Amino acid sequence: MATKVIMPKLSPTMEEGQISRWLKKEGDKVSMGEPLAEIDTDKATMEMQALGNGVLRKILINEGQSAPLGQLIAVIGEPNEDIASLVSEAPAAAPPKQEPPKQEQEKPAEQPAPQPQAKAAAAGAAPAPQPVNNGQPRAASADSGRMIVSPLAARMAAEAGIDLRSLQGSGPGGRIIKRDIEAAISQPKTEPAFPRAVPSGQVPQIGASAYRDEPASEIRKTIARRLVTSLGPVPHFFLTTEIEMDRAAEMRRGINALDPDLKISINDVIIKVAAAALIQHPEVNASFQEKFVRYYERADVGVAVAIEDGLITPVVRAADQKSLSQIAAEVRELAERARSRRLKPEEYTGATFSISNLGMFGIDEFTAVINPPEGAILAVGAMSPKPVVRDNEIVIRQMMRVTMSCDHRVIDGATGAKFLQTFKKILENPLYLVV
Repeated sequence: MATKVIMPKLSPTMEEGQISRWLKKEGDKVSMGEPLAEIDTDKATMEMQALGNGVLRKILINEGQSAPLGQLIAVIGEPNEDIASLVSEAPAAAPPKQEPPKQEQEKPAEQPAPQPQAKAAAAGAAPAPQPVNNGQPRAASADSGRMIVSPLAARMAAEAGIDLRSLQGSGPGGRIIKRDIEAAISQPKTEPAFPRAVPSGQVPQIGASAYRDEPASEIRKTIARRLVTSLGPVPHFFLTTEIEMDRAAEMRRGINALDPDLKISINDVIIKVAAAALIQHPEVNASFQEKFVRYYERADVGVAVAIEDGLITPVVRAADQKSLSQIAAEVRELAERARSRRLKPEEYTGATFSISNLGMFGIDEFTAVINPPEGAILAVGAMSPKPVVRDNEIVIRQMMRVTMSCDHRVIDGATGAKFLQTFKKILENPLYLVV
């Protein structure tokens, strides 16, 4: 008897999934429990296992396409089994949007550049015209007639001045991905990266800029939904303080000098100090639950990590009970698996407090959006030398600004201020960690 393959729920917050890659093709034998496809959820890329034995008879959702939970995406059956009735249950995929025809101009050379169409949403849809770049057709993938580029690769190519038409993608379906751009950057340039000058008076009128539509990834769609449910319904307020970091930096240098393999970072120190402050201020280590406020006994600290198409926050569980070396090793391992999208749901859900650090990008100060249902998030800026007054003298100190976003339903202004006072006191005097 044929087995329906439906879009599974692979994370607690998942509402739909995107097929990243089919690990089997139509006609392949399939065994129960065998990996069948890779699914992009709202947080990670996870393997979907087959729930039946037989042959993969029909794939109904192609790579790069999305489907809601429970939708039929494939059928497993016997080689000669009639599956027509099952296939007919699958909802019809929406046809790609067609652009209205453009009216011809008197001067063909001055026509607006044709705009590229979004990636076709259904198998069997009519092939879309080739995208253009400044009026010139881009190289298309051999099987679909379209160029498929990840958002990160497109941005990297633009910054490096690399012509995407010259690249052959190594991702699924010929998709141009990060490593293709990195390989192109490492190759010696044979032509100048800057465009040739156009003689005065000969600038062509090309109309509106050409563009490229890329399907939003599941994580990007989830970020959009959660921002709406956070910044709107959650009443934010913000508290900022400046912290002298010389002693914390010296402690970090001393620890790493004793054992370079530890590789303690300033962010690891911040996580540990935040966890210690949370235990001293349980009113901040809390979340609003509509009819009650929940106070947590452990400091499970979420650490924001930038990945290719968004942001994910792996969690350091019980950070208040772990040493700096344990936190450093755990953060490195979680961040590496976050960037390869191999985190398990329990590793990125359930934080009691989060930290977002943009200091390594040279950002001095910023505000972060709370990740519900957490009650607060700490935005950490860059540590840099600044002149300050100490004992009526101007001296240079390593200063760092932090801003805490608070959910006013849980945390009052004075409560948040007291937490930041403790956080600052420990960071400026890290020996408190061993008292």
